[in-house]
Amino acid sequence: MKRPGPLLTLLAGLVLALFMLTLNVTSGTKTASSSYSEKSPSPSAPQSSAPASTPTPSPTPTKSTAAKPPAPNADYAGRTDDDAASVAVSVRDGKAVAYFCDGRYKEAWLRGRVNNNGSMKLTAPNGAVLDGTIDQGRKIRGTVKDEGRRYAFTAAKAVKPSGLWRATAKVRGAKIDAGWVVLPNGRQTGIVTRDGKPASAPRIDPETGAVTVDGQQLTARPVTP
Repeated sequence: MKRPGPLLTLLAGLVLALFMLTLNVTSGTKTASSSYSEKSPSPSAPQSSAPASTPTPSPTPTKSTAAKPPAPNADYAGRTDDDAASVAVSVRDGKAVAYFCDGRYKEAWLRGRVNNNGSMKLTAPNGAVLDGTIDQGRKIRGTVKDEGRRYAFTAAKAVKPSGLWRATAKVRGAKIDAGWVVLPNGRQTGIVTRDGKPASAPRIDPETGAVTVDGQQLTARPVTP
């Protein structure tokens, strides 16, 4: 029996080598493809992406409103627009007292508070009401409502001796209560009430407040709240 020749042996070796090479190439391709599939996202799977963060706008700084200081202490005196009566107002520490007087029989003492914006609403026991506003500390513009009638007035800032004066006493058994409005030009309007009965008041000395009522000398004094 003859043995295979060297040529046949060589061919057999080439076939085996080609087979092994093909097997290695196929296995390597599958491994690389499998590895790529594991690393690559599935086309059908939704791609989740974090939304871009929107910067929150910083709040716009608001300008704080400073509280208004209280109305300054001052005195005011003037006339109604129809020149029928005088009005004087004295302001101290957020409080006010006012006197409305026609110099014959009509008068009212009014009291109340003054708001920081200068507005005020003063009332009197007889029902009279004063509504007014201080205008830049120079004057008060407002109205007085008394016995169903409304009087508009302007009272300018007053410096002593102008302003509001009052005297109380007992003269010859009668209770005296007198009030005066002294205007910056020196004009005076006043009423003396004797046991509740009003009448025109005599003039006072604006420098000292001295006044004679029914033969008796009294001293009127500036009025403040």
